[in-house]
Amino acid sequence: MLPIGLIRLSPPRLTSLQSIFRYRSYTTTGAQIQETYDVVIVGGGPAGLSLASALRSSSITKNLRVALVEGMNLEPSKNWKAVPGTYSNRVSSLTPGSVGFLADIGAWKYIQKERVQPYHAMKVWDGVSGSKINFNSSLQESASTIAYMCENTNLVSGLLSYLDDMGGIDILDQSRLEKIQFGEDKGGLDLRTWPILRTSSGKNLAARLLVGADGANSPVRIFAEIETRGWDYGRHGVVATLKLDSKRPMSETMSTAYQRFLPTGPVAMLPLPGDYASLVWSTTPQNAALLKTLSPKDFSAMVNAAFRLSHIDLEYLFGSKNAGLADEIEWRESVTTTDATLMPTRVAGVQENTVASFPLKMRHADSYIAERIALIGDAAHSIHPLAGQGLNQGLGDVRSLIKAVESAVQNGQDIGSELSLEPYLSEQYLKNHVMLGVVDKLHKLYGTSLKPVVAARSLGLDTVNAFDGLKSLIMGQAAGR
Repeated sequence: MLPIGLIRLSPPRLTSLQSIFRYRSYTTTGAQIQETYDVVIVGGGPAGLSLASALRSSSITKNLRVALVEGMNLEPSKNWKAVPGTYSNRVSSLTPGSVGFLADIGAWKYIQKERVQPYHAMKVWDGVSGSKINFNSSLQESASTIAYMCENTNLVSGLLSYLDDMGGIDILDQSRLEKIQFGEDKGGLDLRTWPILRTSSGKNLAARLLVGADGANSPVRIFAEIETRGWDYGRHGVVATLKLDSKRPMSETMSTAYQRFLPTGPVAMLPLPGDYASLVWSTTPQNAALLKTLSPKDFSAMVNAAFRLSHIDLEYLFGSKNAGLADEIEWRESVTTTDATLMPTRVAGVQENTVASFPLKMRHADSYIAERIALIGDAAHSIHPLAGQGLNQGLGDVRSLIKAVESAVQNGQDIGSELSLEPYLSEQYLKNHVMLGVVDKLHKLYGTSLKPVVAARSLGLDTVNAFDGLKSLIMGQAAGR
């Protein structure tokens, strides 16, 4: 059943000639079409804004009429003024491939670079066996950086500023999508296969190509009747902005990402400029709820413990639910031997109001396209954050979709036809499906402390760590090269 407001009426009987083609016909409720666009993008997040920017920057697509519809007010994001010494808890790890794409379309220069932190090494280890793997950018001949940590607000603000300077895109913010339906043939332009969007601002938009960049619960995907497959992980991701101990040497911590796999989920500390870091801790809903109630002192102590104490100690600490965890953790650390070469700088504090959590899930749409519809980003797929690939997959979608639209324009094709959109589906679907599968299997592989499984995965991790060529190949794939 479709949600209220997403209307799909039964198609009329088609002639025998029409039935040769995969053709659908729908009627409207008689709403007057006010404006016609080549491309309408629903969603003003990084994926949607990147697509709008790419369409505007391309010499082939710059003359297309494009609108972006977003329910939120984008003005605060465009005029965002960062407060020195504070960082958002919504941070993405952008691969060199993603940054290269943003640079190619001209948007990267609008990002506040002083708030972007590149890292050149990554240390990953098994929290049960201690087996480890170290990645270093020196393994890559063509790159000196593994990834760039960038706040989502910084990226959104930069993209909006770029679009503001470029012009040519109708940004309809504070316009909630109320209804999508198909048009009709009134003797002029045949709109029977064109999606018609009605917004809360009273506008009716006809889209030659409608792009859903509207998140995991995408109304565009629902309207297109594209199903999704997947499951919830029964885990929550806890995020926070951490203040590191500035009395310790910071050079390595600033250029290194750390990740430890625990039976309840991986915990990662990712570098931000100066003595700050971003935390992403995947754990059970009960543990996440407890972490959000802790004092800054106890929370900082628990993060330090997550990288240093055994998974058995951590299980006890989460189960004790006692105040004053910091003292208990200090004692346990004093009698625990750790590999100092793996450990990140200690956490000294947590930025106020940055501790939050969200449920983790894996979803993949059955298709990314339908007639006059394309899906990108979270509307098409949702991935576990352990590999930091969510936004990179979305930007990969944008890069691929732009190529398909450019090809259609150059060859005089209808940019909204499934024939024109097929190259996007062919290029991205399998690539994303493989990444989703790999990350899902890693989550399950490391989500147990059973001895045979631990022994097998530890052997595999140690083996990969011994071969620089194999690590270089893995890094190249993850970096989008």
